[in-house]
Amino acid sequence: MREPSSYRWCVIVPTYNNERTLANILERILVYTHEVIVINDGSTDRTREILQNFPQITVLHQEKNSGKGAALRKGFTYALENGYEYAITIDSDGQHFPEDIPNFLQRLEEKGEPVLLIGARNMSQEGIPRRSSFGNKFSNFWFWFETGIRLEDTQSGFRLYPLSEMPKKYYTPKFEFEIESIVRSAWKGIPVENIPVQVHYQDRVSHFRPVRDFARISVLNTILVTCTLLYIKPRDFFRNLKKKELKQFIKEEILESSAPPHVKALSMALGVFWGIVPLWGFQTLGVLGSAYALRLNKIIAFGFSNISLPPFIPIIILASIKLGTWLITGPEVNEGTLEIEKHLVQYIVGGSVLALVMSSITGILGYIFFRSKVHA
Repeated sequence: MREPSSYRWCVIVPTYNNERTLANILERILVYTHEVIVINDGSTDRTREILQNFPQITVLHQEKNSGKGAALRKGFTYALENGYEYAITIDSDGQHFPEDIPNFLQRLEEKGEPVLLIGARNMSQEGIPRRSSFGNKFSNFWFWFETGIRLEDTQSGFRLYPLSEMPKKYYTPKFEFEIESIVRSAWKGIPVENIPVQVHYQDRVSHFRPVRDFARISVLNTILVTCTLLYIKPRDFFRNLKKKELKQFIKEEILESSAPPHVKALSMALGVFWGIVPLWGFQTLGVLGSAYALRLNKIIAFGFSNISLPPFIPIIILASIKLGTWLITGPEVNEGTLEIEKHLVQYIVGGSVLALVMSSITGILGYIFFRSKVHA
């Protein structure tokens, strides 16, 4: 009997050599719906024979094993082409309970808007392998860093995807696809949430290759972190700034921030330092990375780093070179035909000192200002 829902949904089951558990999983899914799509990812066991016993479901075969990500992408494409709005994905290895399907649908109805739900397993229960628990914590941390969203489980394959809202193109074909899909969906503004699910690990057949797949996931996270620091964080900052008037933005994001005065002041100082220091091209990465490492306010730090916006760049460069020439001997500065290459050493020295001085002044003045607001 199909679980009632106001949305058109299906269940997608990627499978590879899970002959021992596949039939049982499909029988339990069919209790809730016949809208089932199985992607046989090049299985070499009895998978084809087993699937012939389920004529009521849709089966897509891949002749060669291409990876879980490729199988899911094929299932998503088919589901979209056939008018499905949501897809619940569930692994065929027996770790997930199809009996949790109604919980996904109930949460979707409660939300009333596109949402990506990830089944949160109890990773502390008996029988959970240590490497799985560690891998999940590792993944949770980087997902938070890349999106700002804290989740208990980011690796579970039991999920509900809002098909039409998700990115249309992906770049990863294997296990790491499930990370790419949730990070890039969050970047698009789709809410990504956990929902509690049951899990069974005994006698589970896993095709995860610890060394190779962990390396692929690490490479993906390196790329995603770089995109986060160089594009996503600056993009979100300017989007927020654009949505609000500058006065309102300063009031809400800076003056009314819950951070204590010294944190706000240090964030301002850090931003000014990175905005002036002669490390062009690395300033966004530097300010956001150091703000995170020092646990400062990233929005304030990034905002003040924009002291190096185009109208101010010539002034900063000229002041840096003049200060550098005053500190160390070098060619005379001709403001009419200023050549940075000719004064490169003076520029680096002067820019570094100027960054330290201006950031110190900014931090001190900021602290005095914010302290006065606290006692006002």
